[in-house]
This record gives sequence, C-alpha cells and structure tokens, in this order.
Amino acid sequence: MNELSVSRFIAAPPEKVWEVMTDRQDEWWCPPPWRCETKVLERKSGGRWFASMIGPDGEEMPNDGLMLHWEEGKRFVGTDAVQIIDGEFIPAPAFMIGSWEIEPASEDGVHGTRYTATARHWSEEACKEHEDMGFIEGWKICAEQLAALCEE
Repeated sequence: MNELSVSRFIAAPPEKVWEVMTDRQDEWWCPPPWRCETKVLERKSGGRWFASMIGPDGEEMPNDGLMLHWEEGKRFVGTDAVQIIDGEFIPAPAFMIGSWEIEPASEDGVHGTRYTATARHWSEEACKEHEDMGFIEGWKICAEQLAALCEE
C-alpha cells in the first residue's frame, strides 16, 4: 500500500489532543530547526489546507492542498494532489495522502489518547523517497512535540 505510519500514546484526553492538533498546529508540526506557518485550514471535507514549512535560513517549502476528510474530534485527511486556487480545484503533482487521527486509549493504567499519523503514497518510489527524507524520525519528533504540548 506504500504506507508509512507513526503512532504514539499521549497521556491526555482526546479532547485536549484534538484541540492542540488543530488549533496549535504551528507549535508541533515541524521538527526543529524548521517551523510551520499555517495560512489556511478550512476544517471541512473539501476545504483548502495551506501551510509553509520555514527553514532555519529562511528557506520555504509551501504545502498547498485539499482537506479530503474532516471528522471533528477524531481525524483529518489531506492531500497535495489537488490545490484550490480562486475557488477552482486544480490538479497538482501528487506526493501523498496524509491522515492524522486520534482515539481514546489506555496504557499502563493511564487513560489518554492514541495518536496515529499516516502517509500513503502513489508509488513505491515516492514512499521510499519519503522514508529516505527521514519520515519516521521527523514524524516521531512531531508526535513527541504534540504529546509535550498536550501533557503540559
């Protein structure tokens, strides 16, 4: 399925994790020294999702895409395969479909949340490229940053 995934238990209730995931995305979305600037996040299926990752030397990686699915309090799914420009849906070079989801969980007697982030790619080559870019390490760092904000 050309899929990469990271999962982590967070010792905080799902409502708190969801709030941080969606309202404070810029605080956890990128591994340092990079940072994220969310410019548009339309919280609905079919909405625009545009964010830029800013590097330590000012380099910018814009990520413009489409929110495929939004299930409030549970999951959101987006892709870079489609951009929305002036209300029009425009095909774009596709890299992945990303899914970020949470569910109630318990671990070692602690009630909290299971966070899972998944990237699905159109090809084995794209999946391997994402893995070689440091997907596992980078997305684990993001999960750790998310957990730290939720557990503080």
